Parts: sequence; structure tokens; C-alpha cells
Amino acid sequence: MCKGKRDMSTLRAAAALTLAACLLTGCSNSTGTPTGSTAGTEFAIWDPYPQFDDSSDWVKLLTKCGTDAGVAVERTGYDTTDLTNKALLAAQQDNSPDVLIVDNPVVSTLADAGVLTTADELKVDTAAVSPNLLAAGQLGGKTYGIPIGANTLALYYNKKILDAAEVDPATIKDWASLTAALKKVKAAGKKGITFSAIGTEEGSFQFLPWFWGSGANLTQLDSPQGVAALELWTGWLKDGLAPNSVLNNTQTTSWQEFAAGDFAFSENGTWQLANAKKTGFEYGIIPVPSQAGGNAPAPTGGEFVTAPVQSDTGRYDTTEKLIACLTSADNAFTTDTTLSYIAATDAVQQKQVTENAELKVWVEAVQAAKGRTSDDLGTKYPKISQPLWTAFQASLSGSATPADALKAAQTTAAAATR
Repeated sequence: MCKGKRDMSTLRAAAALTLAACLLTGCSNSTGTPTGSTAGTEFAIWDPYPQFDDSSDWVKLLTKCGTDAGVAVERTGYDTTDLTNKALLAAQQDNSPDVLIVDNPVVSTLADAGVLTTADELKVDTAAVSPNLLAAGQLGGKTYGIPIGANTLALYYNKKILDAAEVDPATIKDWASLTAALKKVKAAGKKGITFSAIGTEEGSFQFLPWFWGSGANLTQLDSPQGVAALELWTGWLKDGLAPNSVLNNTQTTSWQEFAAGDFAFSENGTWQLANAKKTGFEYGIIPVPSQAGGNAPAPTGGEFVTAPVQSDTGRYDTTEKLIACLTSADNAFTTDTTLSYIAATDAVQQKQVTENAELKVWVEAVQAAKGRTSDDLGTKYPKISQPLWTAFQASLSGSATPADALKAAQTTAAAATR
């Protein structure tokens, strides 16, 4: 499809949705100016890693992939939100980059706006990618791009606190055993669990393992299972097993509470591994348990490598070579190590565990994870997420019961997604 014929109102609407769909990141803003591909030997790549300069291994890989494909790569790094808006604008101007690397919830927004080619059109091989990770880039039965890797959530624990409370983390297999452990920690004079329940997408990201772990579905927020998940969080606050600060905690401030050494548990992500080593106390990691036992499906973070639509479709052969290079097993292993990601394929995941046994729990968590826009929710997800975080804020603050809060959320979400 020629970009000049796109429905521009769709592109503008998609841009508005993007801000709600993106999970907050720690990237700084880039001041670079995007440059489209202006000659047959130059291919533009835009990514959300402005923290990496030309001397970094990441940019060196991009350059090498270009050299191997016989072209010069012109790379620009943007902040995540800025990148998405720039991509939508570039599509309107028929000036899209050849390769676009974006946060996984944004893929459906761009696909819905007609910005991206499909994996089939580009002949990108996605066969080895874990289906649960690939689903975040699927919409209407089509796949748009390939994940470069993923991160997700698990529970960090303070070993000294659990030992003092006579809690064996290996016995925590479901909600009941976790809550029992929190009560033993409180009885021993320490604090239970900290997490982020802030009224933003970041809070929804942290609630989803419990919501999905109950068996609930985002299309029915007020199901008995969904109510049970919110009752769990609300009960923890009422019983003093979690602090009231969770209402305003970001994932960063929640981690800071845990790193101070008084909390037994912190729900947080793969990206905190380096910080965990700096806490000064012995720690461990267990998956977020589901209500009935086993690992809960936690949401996936991480980016997809995509190919925007080009008027000159003859460029696609080279674009496919660039994507194949960036996502090859060897390159994915190096990149995912740099980004603190778990790989998107089983073979590379096993290599990661062989190199670093500490990653085993994260591989298991990613294998059980799911994308926020999965289940073909696509651009409906942000319209559901906002009522969801409004609901848990209301329940945790005591202004509504879990059932009433989720009933109101379902009414709002249903009206927004019709």
C-alpha cells in the first residue's frame, strides 16, 4: 500500500493512543534529527536506545549488519514515546525508516495505522520465536515484526529477612503461601512486599501478573477472578503486609524501598538485576505465583524489530537481511545481554542460562508471560488499562470495594472499546 494514500485521521488517532500504550522507560530524550533513506545504498534504522552512541556495541552491530547487506546504515536513537510519534509523522510524509525498533505495545498501534509491513510481506522468518512473545506483535491474524528480546516481572526477596522469619521461598507456590509468608515476615518485625500501583500504565503492568494469575481476562475486568486479584492487593494493604506508598510508587521508587533492606519482597523486573547486586544483602528471585499455583503470566516488555511500509518495495529484500542479522542467534545473545533482556527463542534462552544460571528464573517467567496487546486486543488495550488502574487506585485507597471499582472499570472499558 502506498503511504500517500493512507487515512491520515487514523494516523493522528493512533498517535494519541501511543502515549497510553507505552510503558515508561529510563531512556533520555534524543536531540538528533531523523533522516530517511535518501539513496539506494543508505538504509535508515530508528531505535529507542538513545543512551547508546556510535562507540557502543549496539551501533557497531547495526553498522556491521549494514555492511554485510551491502549498504550503509544511518541510525537515529529516540526516546520511546518520541520515536513512536516520529514514526507516525514520517509515515504521513512518506519518509519512514527502513527498520523501526519499537516498544512491543506500540506495534499494534502502528500496524492499525497502516505504517508497518507484515512479516509475511517481508519474508521474515518468525518460526523460532516463542509464540507468547510473538503474539504482542500480532493484529488481525497478521504478524508485524519480530521481538528482539523481552523482559518481565518476578519477585525479588531478601534472604536474611526470610531466614529470620523462617520462610523458605521454595514453598511459595500460590497466593495463599505467599500471603502466609508475608504474615510471618510481619510477625518477625519486618515489612512484607512492595510494588508499584501508581495510576499509570506502570501500575497496570505490575497488576497484570495477579490479574492474569487469577484466570481473569482483560475483556471482562469485573469477573470473579479479576475481583479476587484486586482483593489480594487490597487485603495486603489493609493487613499491613504492603505499604500505602504503593499508590504512588513507580517501579523505581518501589525498588528503592526494597533496596533499603527492610522489605522481604519486591515485584520488579529483569532490568533491576544489576542494581540487585549493589544492595549489599543476599537476594533471590522467584516467579510471581498464580492464584492456584504455578507461574502467573506476567506482561512482557521489550522491543520488536519492524519494517515500515515503503513506496519503493524493492528495498524490502535488503531490509529483510538487516532484520535477519539483528535477530540472528549470535547477535540476539549479545544484544539481549546488553539490554538485560531474555531472548525470544528457546535456543538463545538456553545459552543465556548456560552463561548465567541466575537467569533461569527469568527465562521461566518470560516463557509464562504474555503481551499486553495479545488476545488480539491491539489498540483496545490502552482503553482497558486506564480504567483498570483507576479501579485498583480506588480500591487500594479505600474509596471503593474491589468489586465496585472493577464494575465501574468494566463499564468504562466496554464503552471505550465498542
